[in-house]
Amino acid sequence: MKILGIDPGLRICGYGLVETNNKISLIEAGVVKTDKKDKTEKRLEAIYQSMSELIKRIKPDAIALEKLYSHYRHPTTSYALGQARGVICLICSQLNIALYEYSSTHIKKAVVGRGRATKEQIQRMVSQMLGIKNNPKYFDITDALAAAITHAHTLKRQR
Repeated sequence: MKILGIDPGLRICGYGLVETNNKISLIEAGVVKTDKKDKTEKRLEAIYQSMSELIKRIKPDAIALEKLYSHYRHPTTSYALGQARGVICLICSQLNIALYEYSSTHIKKAVVGRGRATKEQIQRMVSQMLGIKNNPKYFDITDALAAAITHAHTLKRQR
């Protein structure tokens, strides 16, 4: 099964595709960036176009996202994140791809073993689990891969 994890953001959307057989293997990972000088609608269109093309090309069986968490001190960040997430949800509906959402604490616990892990700890563990020699440049990539790994672990437990 191919699982695409996505860490949506208005500036950077991280993605990571893994395949599960007897073990979890990395297939592809990267980021989709938008220009912060562009208007929001242009940035959302860029995310839609890039992610649609990516998903059509790699044909995942499922997509895993982190549930939206809103911190009262940063409402604007949550708003932008919600818009990018909405674009991903729309693509899943249009392409009829199963979408699974996990809380950030669930993802951290599944990957690191504790729900309050740091981004650096997640990055190290994801890199170790997937045999990535050099840590990816963006935390968005390892966050996306962590979501995909979490879904793979969830499927394994359900069997």
